[in-house]
Order: sequence, then C-alpha cells, then structure tokens
Amino acid sequence: MRAMFAQPAFRRLFAGMSTSMFGDSVMLLVLSMWVKSLTGSNAQAGLTFFWMVVPTFLAPLFGLYVDRLPPRRVLAWGSLASAIAVLPLTLVRDAGDVWIVWGVAFLYGISMIVLPAALNGLLKEIVSDEQLVSANSSLQTVKEGFRLIGPIIGAGLFAWIGGWAVALVDAASFLAAAIIIGSMTLPDRKPERAEGNWLHELSGGIKHLWSDRILRHTLVGLGLLLLVLGFTEASIYAIVDVFGKPVEFVSVIVTIQGIGALLGGLSATWWVRRIGEVGTFAVGALALAASLAVIAATESLPIFLFDVPLLGYAIPLIIVSFMTLIQRRTPLRLMGRVSTAAEVVMGSPQAISLALGAMLVSIISYHLIFGLMAIVITGAVVYLAVMLRGQLLRPVPAVQEPSPEGDRQAQPEHQQG
Repeated sequence: MRAMFAQPAFRRLFAGMSTSMFGDSVMLLVLSMWVKSLTGSNAQAGLTFFWMVVPTFLAPLFGLYVDRLPPRRVLAWGSLASAIAVLPLTLVRDAGDVWIVWGVAFLYGISMIVLPAALNGLLKEIVSDEQLVSANSSLQTVKEGFRLIGPIIGAGLFAWIGGWAVALVDAASFLAAAIIIGSMTLPDRKPERAEGNWLHELSGGIKHLWSDRILRHTLVGLGLLLLVLGFTEASIYAIVDVFGKPVEFVSVIVTIQGIGALLGGLSATWWVRRIGEVGTFAVGALALAASLAVIAATESLPIFLFDVPLLGYAIPLIIVSFMTLIQRRTPLRLMGRVSTAAEVVMGSPQAISLALGAMLVSIISYHLIFGLMAIVITGAVVYLAVMLRGQLLRPVPAVQEPSPEGDRQAQPEHQQG
C-alpha cells in the first residue's frame, strides 16, 4: 500500500477520483429523493435508477472508443462533461420537471460507464498486478466512506436550500476531478487497434468475457444478484413509510450502511489475498443474502438499523473482488471493451430489477420482496460453488500481457481460464 501511494501518478489519480466520488455521494440519493418529493410516488422514485442503467445497453460502443483513446484523457474530459451534464438540474421546479431529473440520471448513467472503464485501464497502466486489489480497495473505501457524510450533506442541502444547490456541488466536484486528473504527467499510451472490421473490434470485450471460464461464471453469478438487488431502490421508500419516517430518513439509512461499507472496503484486500477474488465475491454475496433475510423478517426499526451495516459490508467485497478479477484477467488492449461489456451483462438484469421492483412495491409487501432477494442471491452463490468449485477459494492467476512487438502477434486475442 505504501509503495502504491509513493507513486505520484497514483496519488494524483486517487485525489481526483476521491473528489468526484464525494460529489456522487452527495448527489445520487438526492435524484430519487427529489422525484419522490415532487410526485409522492415510490415507483417513480425507483424509476430514477432505471433511467440511470439504460445507457448500459450502449456500453460496448463507449468501450470501443475508450480503448482507442488514452485513459487519462478519457477520465479528465469525461469528468468535465459530467460536470456540465448535471447543471440542468438547476432548472427543476415542480412535478412537471421530473423528466429533467430522469434525463440527468440517463447522462449520469453514461458517466458511470465511461469513467470506470477508463479508470480500469489507467490503474492497469500505473500500478503493478499485485497492487491492483489494494488500489481498488483504497478507492472503494473512500467511496464507501463518503456514504457516512455524503447522503446527509445531500439531504441537508436538498431540504434547506433545494436540489439545485446539490447539483452545483456535484458539478464542482467533477470539475475539480477533471483538473486534477488532467494535470497528471503520465505519458499517454498509444492504443493498439485490433485487426478485423469494426464489428469484430466492437465485440472484442464480449468475446473475451465469454471465452474466460472464470470471468464468465462470475459474471453470471453477479447478473443473478443484480436481477433482484435493484428491488431495494423502490422498496426502501416503502420501508421508510412503514416506520413513519420522512423521505429524508433514507439518507440516515444510507449513512449507517456506510459504516459497514467502510469496513468492507478496508477488509476487501485481506479477503482477496487469502481466498482469491471469486471466494471474496461469494463471501460478500452470502453476507448480502443474510442481511436481506433479516430485513425481510422484521418490522423493528432498531433491528433494521442494526442489520444495515452488514448489507453495507457485503457490497465492497463484491465490487472490489469483481473489478480486480476483470483487471487481472483482461489484457490492457481490451480493458475498455471488457469493462463496458460487463456493464451490459450487469445492466440488463439491473434494469429489469429496477423496473420490476418499482412495480412490485405497489403490489406486495417489502417482506416478500426482500425474502425473494435473499433466496435468489443465495442461489447465485450456489451456482458459483458448482461451476467454479476448483477456483472458489483460491487466488485466480492473472493473464500474461504480450511483449511489446514480436510476441504481441503470437498472443491469442482471448485468454482461457
């Protein structure tokens, strides 16, 4: 960890990403909270996140251009574009302007595809393979740490001044990130163009994910998890209604969840180094299923709040392990396309989950919804245990990058697990 932060490039990247993560933590919950306050509808609030995942269906196209450009420039210019994209929120006044919130959510979804894909490529350039899990864990810890203060700040600004103030804070954070990352003195890598036509190049990420046995089955497991996890976005407001709390109480729940998430981010490296990426993913998924089962079984606010940190702890384990697995099993030349292809595979069940959750919350109780989530996520772990029983509890080897010239032509386009 110390050697990683000794690198000026990583320190600058860490500072820039931390700045934009703060803006995200302040804004993201406010988007759905804003819709809820304008319309009074839990379903429409949940649909806010649906619009955020719709851009994942275009993700491979974004990934193609991420691989064609230096990742540092993509991060810098993408952060600047994100700052501009949130400014229309300053025009929202009443329920007739909900479409503006959803439009910004759509643009936010594009940002959440392009920037992480570029980040994956830049991390693979500036840190060693052994440091990737520590780098991911550090960034995820900061992201989850902001959950302790960001939602409260966002909800406070929203209630005190209005959503437009939150939008300005978020825009300022993206602008600062663009300046910090843009000032990095890292030489830009000349991207490699793949042989073949445009369609062949576009499909390179999907082909790599499918050809790698470990990535393929882990991604299926994550897809099963996401197929139901989106139910929480609309259901959380139903829980708040049951407890008789105002909509702003969601920020308190997210902050308490952030305590567990902070611990999860800090311990993710420990888990990965001992049982590998797939094993850490399984541990996180089991912890998530257990937490959801408790929520399904209770109507006690103290029990609910005591359980929420476990849910928070699970999510960083899942994210850090999966992102590290992708980085270690993917050649640099394919990183953008593989990252965005994974977004498509994840975004499809997530979009279904968000839309279905918005419908279910109006029909059945949150007890049944959270119980269903716990069962399906447990099933995802069983699937991994069966399909990857040989790799479930041991470190996964990284792919070997091709040598600069001659060996590059000899390397197969996709590595097998």
